[in-house]
Amino acid sequence: MAHNKKNASYENVLLGVLFLTFGFVFFDRLALSFLFPFLQKELQLSNSHLGMLSSVLALAWAMSGALVGAWSDRRGKRKSLLVAAVILFSLCSALSGLVGGFLSLLLFRGIMGLAEGPILPLSQSLMVEASSPHRRGLNMGLLQGSAAGLLGAVIGPPVLVALAESFGWRHAFIVSLLPGLFIAWLIWRYVRPDQPLERGPKASVKAPKANPMALLRSHNILLCTLISCVFVTWFIVLISFTPIFLVNTRGFSPATMGNLMSCLGAAWVIWGFAVPAISDRIGRRPTLVIFSLLAACCPLALLYAPNATSLGLLLLLTYTGLGCFTLFMATIPAETVPRAAVATALGMIMGLGELVGGFVAPTIAGFAADRFGLSIVMWMSCGGALLAAFLSLFLQETAPAVLARRSGLDTHVLQGNQP
Repeated sequence: MAHNKKNASYENVLLGVLFLTFGFVFFDRLALSFLFPFLQKELQLSNSHLGMLSSVLALAWAMSGALVGAWSDRRGKRKSLLVAAVILFSLCSALSGLVGGFLSLLLFRGIMGLAEGPILPLSQSLMVEASSPHRRGLNMGLLQGSAAGLLGAVIGPPVLVALAESFGWRHAFIVSLLPGLFIAWLIWRYVRPDQPLERGPKASVKAPKANPMALLRSHNILLCTLISCVFVTWFIVLISFTPIFLVNTRGFSPATMGNLMSCLGAAWVIWGFAVPAISDRIGRRPTLVIFSLLAACCPLALLYAPNATSLGLLLLLTYTGLGCFTLFMATIPAETVPRAAVATALGMIMGLGELVGGFVAPTIAGFAADRFGLSIVMWMSCGGALLAAFLSLFLQETAPAVLARRSGLDTHVLQGNQP
């Protein structure tokens, strides 16, 4: 009993620390989008520049997330990597406030992406091991969905816009260093040390090496990777261009833009844990299909909502995608592959998704916006969510509660057929 209470206590402590960690990752990642209307004129940047800045960060995420995730599975190193990554990306975010032009900003955003990329696979692999089976989806949803929404999209926009209006956009970047250092200390203080890898002839049996190509031969892993590519397109294109779209195309003030982005953040927080929690009850596949279709309505609301009030309400109702992210990027893979391959699978799914949806798509969207207008990016985002819903139809169910009910039903039917 005491052992169970101790494990439950650590599960909650770990969730709290990793919640802050990944939430602050997105605070820093989204800062550029919120501050872009302020720095655009001074640094003489275009929509194409914004697309390239988003793309280089995503490319760095893709490379480091996949490589470091696989390396951590082989070496059994997670805690020390998390501490180093948080310190590095905080420094790079602060240095973004000292840039003199596009190229230096591009360099710092790229280095920051290299530091941020491993944080999700490392955090989720720690969380899945510490989670009770009945709340695995909820824990992973709070970590990946709600944390990023609360810190990155609810707290981030008004805080960053207020700092930029009062002290300038450079100071808004620089002050991000302090909370990053504090979070690094929390990880060092409260996350349990890494368990040593077993050595000797039995080690290869208990902890097999994870081969990314072998993982892609798994039905669910392949589908999750494809869903990641199109759903990350939905997210990165939407979150990168929405602030400038609201100001330049819809004609809202920067303050109104900040409030509307906070509506996105509030929806992100709510749906970030609600969608995975619903999937614990009704299954991963139907949940992913339903809420992907709802997410496709979000860019349409940005295009056609008649005023700020109705737009804010529609954003709260339709910005459901980040809850879906937890399912295809973490929960379903973690329930599909052996635990020794979790970080590798998560890093690969995130990495390929970032490569296509985070690197290629924003660059194309930026050039398309300069040629056809910013409205085109909303249609690109909508298409990504629709494709995700279609691909989700072919997933194999992994939710423990749903599988248990099916097993119970099968047993009951067999018993009923016995003479």
